[in-house]
Amino acid sequence: MNLLHTNDSPGKDPPSLYSAVTPPLPPCAPLTGSVRADVCIIGGGYTGLSAALHLAQRGYDVRLIEAQRLGFGASGRNGGQVGSGQRNDQAVLEAQLGQDDARRLWDLAEEAKALVRALAAGQTRACDWRDGVAHVARRSRDVQHAQAEARHLAQRYGYEATTALDRDAAVAATGSDIFAGGVLDHGAGHLNPLAYAFALAEAAQAAGAHLYERSEAVRLEPGPRPSVATQTGRIEADHVILACNGYLGDLHPGTARRGMPINNFIVATEPLTDHPEILPKAIAVADDKFVVNYWRKSADGRLVFGGGESYGYRFPADIAAKVRPLMAKIYPQLAQARIDYAWGGTLAITRSRLPYFARPMPGFYTASGYSGHGVAMATLAGRLMAEAVAGDAERFDLMARLPTPRFPGGPGARQPLLALAMTWFALRDRLGL
Repeated sequence: MNLLHTNDSPGKDPPSLYSAVTPPLPPCAPLTGSVRADVCIIGGGYTGLSAALHLAQRGYDVRLIEAQRLGFGASGRNGGQVGSGQRNDQAVLEAQLGQDDARRLWDLAEEAKALVRALAAGQTRACDWRDGVAHVARRSRDVQHAQAEARHLAQRYGYEATTALDRDAAVAATGSDIFAGGVLDHGAGHLNPLAYAFALAEAAQAAGAHLYERSEAVRLEPGPRPSVATQTGRIEADHVILACNGYLGDLHPGTARRGMPINNFIVATEPLTDHPEILPKAIAVADDKFVVNYWRKSADGRLVFGGGESYGYRFPADIAAKVRPLMAKIYPQLAQARIDYAWGGTLAITRSRLPYFARPMPGFYTASGYSGHGVAMATLAGRLMAEAVAGDAERFDLMARLPTPRFPGGPGARQPLLALAMTWFALRDRLGL
C-alpha cells in the first residue's frame, strides 16, 4: 500500500490549520511527454524544494515532480519546530563518531537552523517565525540531564543561547505545573511549516526550477543517463534526487529499508483568549516522552499540539480523540476546549535517529529519515545534495558516513516489529520509567 494515496484526497492540500490560514500556491501542471534536464528531483517537500532552489541558483536545469501537491507530505503538516543540533545529543554523537565528526555535525545543524531562518525571512510569503523552543521534563533526573547537555554545549561548542528552567520557571514558561524544569533554547524557533514549504517552492520557481504536481514517479530507470517515468511523462537527467522520505513506498526498496514511515498527529484548538497563562511568550515546547509531545501557539492564538503515533497505514478515524487526552494531561484546563482542526502526517525515522544520506545507484542521491528534526535538516539536505551534484561532495559524504542500519525483516515484518518496539517505549512513558 502506498501512503501517497491512503489518507488524503488526490491532488488536494490536506486539511489542517495550516492549509486553512495559508494562502495557497497556484497549481503546477503535471508532467507530460519526455523532458531532458540536468537534474530530476522526486518529491516536493523541504528536501526536494531546497535542492531545486539551490541547484537552480547554480544554473542547473532542474525538474521536480511531486505526486500530489507541493508541501503535501510531512513538510506541510509538521509541528513547525526548528531545533538545535541533531536528533541525538552531542555527547552521544561524540561517543559514537568521535569529537571531530560530532563537531562537524553540530556546525551543520547550526547552518541548517540559520538557513531556515534566512529563507523564511527572505521571501515575500510570511512564514511566522518566532524564537524559542523549551525542552521540559517531568522528573528531576531528566531535568538534570537536559541542563548538563546545555552546559556541555556551552563549554565545548560555545553555544550559550540556552537558559536553565527550574520548576517555577517551567510553570511560568509553559502554563503547566507538571514539569520539574528544563531548558529554554533561545537560538531555536518555530514557524508555519506549510507557508515555509510554499515559500521554498516560490523561491525555486523564481530561480528557474520547473515544478510539476500530480506527477507520481512510477519507475526509476538507472543507466549512464538515468531517467524517471511517471504515468504521463518521463524525465531523462544526468542526476536524480530521491526526496520522498516517508512516502517513498516501493520506488526504491533499498532506500526504504533504511527508514520507517510512522504517522504522527496534531490538533489545533480554538483561539485561547481565556488562557493567557499558556505559553505567554509564544515559545514552542517539546517534552521528555519517548513518543514526544510538542506544542506551540499559532499566529492567531490557538494551541497547536502534536502527539501520539501509529505504525500502520491508515490514520485513526477520530484524530482529535487520540490527541486530546495527551494535551489534557499537560493542560487540564483545556480538557473541554473546542478543537477546530485535527490532522495526521507521515514522517520517516531511522534506527539510529540520524538522517540517511546515500548514493543508492550511479547518478542518484537521496536524503531522508530525519526522525522528527526535518524542518532544518531536510532544508540543509537539499543544499548538500546540490553541492554534491556540482562536484563538492565533502559535506554530503560526511552525512553519508553516519550509521543508519536497516530495519530488520522484510517489507511485511518491519511495520509490526516497529509497532511492538514503540508499544514498549510508550508503556515506559506511562509507567514513568
